[in-house]
Amino acid sequence: MKLTDECFDNVKKDCLKFIKSQETKADKFKNKERMIKLFLIPLCFWISKKADKKRPYFVGLAGGQGTGKTTISSLVKIILIKYFKLKVFRISIDDFYKTRKERINLSKKVHPMLLTRGVPGTHDINMMLSFFREVKRTKFKKLKLPSFNKAIDDRYNKNRWYDLKQKPDVIIFEGWCVGAKSEKNNTLRKTINSVEKAKDQKQIWRKYVNQQLKLKYKKLYSQLNCLIYLKAKNFSLLQKWRLKQERKLWLSSKIKSNLKIMSKGDIINFMQTYQRITQNMFRHMPKYASIILNLNTNHQIKSAVYKKK
Repeated sequence: MKLTDECFDNVKKDCLKFIKSQETKADKFKNKERMIKLFLIPLCFWISKKADKKRPYFVGLAGGQGTGKTTISSLVKIILIKYFKLKVFRISIDDFYKTRKERINLSKKVHPMLLTRGVPGTHDINMMLSFFREVKRTKFKKLKLPSFNKAIDDRYNKNRWYDLKQKPDVIIFEGWCVGAKSEKNNTLRKTINSVEKAKDQKQIWRKYVNQQLKLKYKKLYSQLNCLIYLKAKNFSLLQKWRLKQERKLWLSSKIKSNLKIMSKGDIINFMQTYQRITQNMFRHMPKYASIILNLNTNHQIKSAVYKKK
């Protein structure tokens, strides 16, 4: 406990400053000091013990839309740098989305639903595999990695990309489908929502996405050293949190023209493309994740379960 207190005193100012930058007048974080002290600092002690400075330690952070992956991963990064003196690089699987042009081509070649970013198959998997490979090299060379702008549904220009100039001790790789596994083909037959029923009657989209998870994404995820799962209670709660996220995106965007901000109906349709994999993760990920952070209905961590690994 003494070390936890010491760590908290050291990182408190920076963590609270970051949280404040994420808040809006209508949406304030509650019990933030409790979250940092009770859950995030112990998590950072766990990671720091595993990290090997000779090669990067890959932390996968998964959770449905709106669970707070960006906030949690950013705070973990602050603590690991400030108190543990580790070099940490954080990136989202979302940053590796294919460009809008590439998704238009994919939607014409395979299935129209692949224009919508999100599911496995809409990321540049070769770019991610290359990043994982390059960052492990003994002779590290600086890397330039993409950054995605959801407000315009396309990548930022290269001058806004990440510059990774030195080899990290810890890489936090976060995303809604990080660590997700494919399902059996026979379970794909049954539609689970109105979007699948109306737009994927022949199961082409479902089968394509599942095949991507089964092959290339499995190869990518197998390289993660640990997997942390932010588990919400149910899918409808994620929809509610995602609506809040979209409002925040609109408020934080300085340029309001040319924005691809979604309405409530858009979000419900958009999230239906995520539903199958998200629900599969609800069922199976607690069996194989290294750490499960259970979230309550108020969007707060209520408990942490550490698996022996």
